[in-house]
Amino acid sequence: MWAIFALFSAFFAALTSIFAKIGIDGVNSNLATAIRTFVVLLLAWFIVYITGVSRQIPDITRKSWIFLILSGLTTGASWLFYYKALQAGSASKVVPVDKFSLVFTVIMAYFILGEALTIKVVLGGILITAGTLLMIL
Repeated sequence: MWAIFALFSAFFAALTSIFAKIGIDGVNSNLATAIRTFVVLLLAWFIVYITGVSRQIPDITRKSWIFLILSGLTTGASWLFYYKALQAGSASKVVPVDKFSLVFTVIMAYFILGEALTIKVVLGGILITAGTLLMIL
């Protein structure tokens, strides 16, 4: 099931980029990010409440709170820079660079999480790097 969810994520991420590029025309990128974030906030809390998982809030550990807050801060930073880049550049160049985060994730997962770096993962990272460079040059 994870692969199906991941494909849906990729599809909606692509639509996000296209809709954002159209939507930021004449709008300050920080304001556009704030509007997007507000909509995501409303949607996420709506889903939490209609599915009943809001009852689990008191069970969240201090460690989870800290890292979820850090994740939120880094997501916000990513979105602010993404919208600024999207406003200044073409979607077909900005999006591949943004998706280069996969290579950064693999590197950080190795050093921070202790995940394995197999030949397949290293080769994939090299190919993604080459593909990103090819698309933006």
